Parts: sequence; structure tokens; C-alpha cells
Amino acid sequence: MAPSPIIRLSKVSKSFKDVQAIKDLSFTVSKGEIVGLLGPNGAGKTTVVRLINGVIAADAGTVEIFGQSPLAESNSIRSRTGVLTESAGLYGHMTAKENLAFFARIYGVQDYPSRIDMLLQEFGLAEYKDRKAETFSTGMRKRLGIAKALIHRPDVLFLDEPTTGLDPEASRDLLGYIKELNARDGVTIVLATHLLRQVQELCHRFLFLHRGQLIESGTLRQLEDKYLKSFQVKVESDLKVEGPSYRGFPLQQVEPGVLIFTVETKSQVPELLRQILSEASVYSAEILGRDLETLYFNVRGNFRG
Repeated sequence: MAPSPIIRLSKVSKSFKDVQAIKDLSFTVSKGEIVGLLGPNGAGKTTVVRLINGVIAADAGTVEIFGQSPLAESNSIRSRTGVLTESAGLYGHMTAKENLAFFARIYGVQDYPSRIDMLLQEFGLAEYKDRKAETFSTGMRKRLGIAKALIHRPDVLFLDEPTTGLDPEASRDLLGYIKELNARDGVTIVLATHLLRQVQELCHRFLFLHRGQLIESGTLRQLEDKYLKSFQVKVESDLKVEGPSYRGFPLQQVEPGVLIFTVETKSQVPELLRQILSEASVYSAEILGRDLETLYFNVRGNFRG
């Protein structure tokens, strides 16, 4: 039996003056999921996060989290959610420790001194605890921002463009911690981003937004099955081939020792490799075009709206 949704939006719309930011949006998020809210800048991702947290009201439709209205039960809901905004929402004139203590008191955290020490240690900020946040690098501010969002042990964590401005190593470390947090503590995570490649292996499911509309959703496997009508397989091999095909599989030779075959289904890949191995060595094989970014553009290409 599927878990009950912890977040539910039904036919939600929201406009700002003459601009419709969200249009007839419906989706659910189940407990323990990591869901990617994906789309370009202006797609409505931040607006969705603000609606779920009761920062703004919908013009139409219903928004629920924990079975409650975020507007009617805002204090109760915010005690169970954590939010990392793109700016991290820190006070620059306060030290790292003072920032966490300030928000811990707001949330009524009883054991906050030990909680602060643990989070600073976990995010590699213990030695900088007495430095003002305004002196921190972008990566350090992001890490302190997540520590702030986690100070009260939330059940749901919202991350709005968490890796923007981070170098590759800092992005990898941050996403690794998010994955660990979900696996270890079962925290439900909604991650809004336009950086699709970074979250492909992190999220359990993806929601694609375009101009405030949900144009597709599903797991990576579901999206592959729906949008990839054929597959290209890049093979590094000693195989010598003359002509545009090999045993019925169309191919192109990219460079000596590298061949790209076209197959109709993934189930044909093992047979293709077995046939190649019967004649030559295979050093590597990779299915191309199944990354999240390629799938996103396939979705966009099929969307009419």
C-alpha cells in the first residue's frame, strides 16, 4: 500500500498582478520521498515552495501539508518544516553559532546548545563557529543555511536552488549530505532547481514545471520508458565493421575503436554486446541520451501549451 501524501496540491493557481505564476497545478509528495521540482528560472518553483509554507495564499485550489492548510495552521506547520532559500536567510552581523542559536530559540528547541554543536560539526563549520556569517564563502553560507533549516529536526525540508553559486566539490558534498539525511532520518525533501544533471541520481521522482504548469512527472525509469523511442549505445571495442550497420543494428563510427549503435529497446543491448563479444573485446558500453536533461527537453518538445 502506497504511503499517504504528506503534501497535496489540487488545482492551485496563483497570479501576481497580470502575471500568472501557477496555473491549475496538482501533485502530491509522499513521506520519505526526495522530489525534484524542476524547470527553468520563472517556471514557478519558488512560488510553489512559498505556497506550501503559507508565505503566500493561492488564488484558487487547495494546498495541504500534514493534512492541514498552511495558512490556517502556519505555526504548527512551520514547526515541522525547514526551508533553505537561495540566499540562505542568515544574519551577516551574527556569528555562525549566534545565527543557529537565534533560530533555535524561535523554534523552541530545548537542547539547542548541543544541537548547534552537532550541526556545526556535521557541516564542517565547527572551527568557524565564532566567525560572522558575512565573512563566509558561498559554500559555507549554504551549509550554515541547511544547518539553520535543520535546527528544529523538521519532518519536511524545502531546498530552493541549494547548489547555486557552489563549486562542483561543494555541490557534491551538499547533495551527498541531503541524500544521507533522507536515508538516515527519513526526512521528506522537496528540491527546487534548474540544474538537472546534479539531481538525477538524488531524487526519487521528478516534477517538471513550465510557466507554472506541471507538464510531466515520474521516476527516471518511467520517463525513459515514455519518452525514449530508441537508444544509442556507445561501445569501446576492437570490433571492425564495414558499412552502416552491424548484424541489423545501425551504427556510426565516431573514432577508431569507438562505435555508436542504435537499438529499439534496452532489452536489445545485452544481445548486441553478446554478438560483439563473440568477435572482439569490449572495454566499455554506455547508453546515451537517457540523462535527465535530455529527457527534460524531450518532455518540453512534446508539450503543447
